[in-house]
Parts: sequence; C-alpha cells; structure tokens
Amino acid sequence: MSAHEKGYFTEADSVEVVTGRNANAADPRLRQVMEVITRKLHEAVKEIEPTQEEWLKAILFLTQTGHMCTEWRQEFILLSDVLGVSMLVDAINSRRPKGASENTVLGPFHVAGAPEYEMGANICLDRKGEDMRVRGRILDTEGRPVAGARIDVWQANDEGFYDVQQKGLQPDFNLRGVFTTGADGRYWFRAVKPRFYPIPDDGPVGRLLRALGRHPYRPAHLHFIITAEGYDPLTTHIFDPDDPYIDSDAVFGVKESLLAEFRRVEDPARAQEAGFEGPFWDVEFDFVLARA
Repeated sequence: MSAHEKGYFTEADSVEVVTGRNANAADPRLRQVMEVITRKLHEAVKEIEPTQEEWLKAILFLTQTGHMCTEWRQEFILLSDVLGVSMLVDAINSRRPKGASENTVLGPFHVAGAPEYEMGANICLDRKGEDMRVRGRILDTEGRPVAGARIDVWQANDEGFYDVQQKGLQPDFNLRGVFTTGADGRYWFRAVKPRFYPIPDDGPVGRLLRALGRHPYRPAHLHFIITAEGYDPLTTHIFDPDDPYIDSDAVFGVKESLLAEFRRVEDPARAQEAGFEGPFWDVEFDFVLARA
C-alpha cells in the first residue's frame, strides 16, 4: 500500500480514506478544494443519516436540474442562487473598503451592446409604465466625483419582464442604456418604475422552493455595472424599500446599503423640468467606487 493510501473504507475514517487517495493530484488547489468538499459532504451525510431512498431522490433531483439546463437557462446557477451560495461567492470576491458601494449578483438578463445615450435620455422605448427619473453621483471613497465612469443600466418593465423575455412584445434594448459621467460625476436618466418578478420556478429549483415554503420572487430593482479607469468595477442593484418582497428576496441579493428612496412627485412644474407630462417617481442614489 502506498503512503497516501489509508487502507479500507469504514464509516469512522471515511474522510481520511477518500481524501488520502487524492494526494497525488497534480493541482494543489484542486486537492485542497476536494478535501474540503469531501469532508463537509461526509459530515453532512453522517449527521443526516439518509436512507437509500432519500439519497436516490437527491441524486435524481440533481439529474433533473441538469436536464433543465439549456443554452438559455442554467438551473444549477438558479440552485446556487436560492441557496445563497451565489451571493456568498460574490461577497467573498467583492470585499471593499468601508464606504464603497456593495456588489450584488449580476443576474441572467444582462445584454452586451446596449445603446449609449446622453444624460437625461429615456431608456423606456415603448413608454409603458409609471415614469421615473433616476439620478445621482459617481464618487470615490474620498467623496470626489469620478469623471468618465461608464454606467450600464438595465431593468424589468412595469409587468416584471425584461426585453429578452418578451421578444416581439418589447422593443430590443428596451429599458437598457449606457451613460458616461462628466467632470461632476453626475448621472441621470429616465425610465419606468420596475416591478417585482419571479425567478423561473417551473423546474426542480421551483419545486424545492415550494417544498420549503418559500416564494420565488425578487423585489423591484434596477441593475448597474459601473466601471471607471483605476477603480474596481461595481456590479450592483438599487432596490425599492417599499416592495412587498424586500425582506425575502428569493436569491438573497438585497443589501441594506442598496435601498433607495422612490419618491412620488405630483408637482407639474417639477414634472416638466424632468421631461414628463405628469406625475413621476424620483430616485436619487450615489455610488461610491473603490480604487482598483
């Protein structure tokens, strides 16, 4: 028996036997990862003590999850999302100094090549929904404006759908746009108030949520990717704090620092100033970038 082989498998020393066989792995990082995964998995099995039938159900669940994956849908990412793992990986890889804006998940609906607009443009191409103005500043951690920051924004419409989900119903690149800040670091654009929506729940992940007594909804939000030379890229959202699902986001993407205030404006003069014919929602939010 070679030095790394730990003998026969028993319930008591299952971890040592299995991980010992991996000692000759050429990639030390792979060896480390598999050691941790094996140890944690064996610990879970020993604590749960599943029956053979339960273990088969678990394997079939993963098999069904794989069968749902296509070029356009990744059910395993969805599973990672609802277990909070996607947000945890994002948090670990997006640690920033105090005061910098926090990351949250990218989501599956980002589209490259969105139109570039002048500040103040209306990204709602079909003009459906309640008018909204979004404005604020891009700052560094010292409070100085960041010039030349590229702001890639996208959102769902007033029915909770992105343009790519309603081909032929919504115009291409509806509620998407790219803006670039000037010397003052300010940004503003017009859109419509977004609505909460469900993640895809017609597959095994949806069945799991129902079995756990959980809903599939994400609270209303706007997506942002903000980049500027010399700064850490920021992928984040801003959320409506009055949304009914703000405290129970299905994918755990809400962070307190990302709650914005959605103010209803009825004043005709202010509406005219913002480029609207009637009442609108006014959202003001500053983003703070950390140095790369």
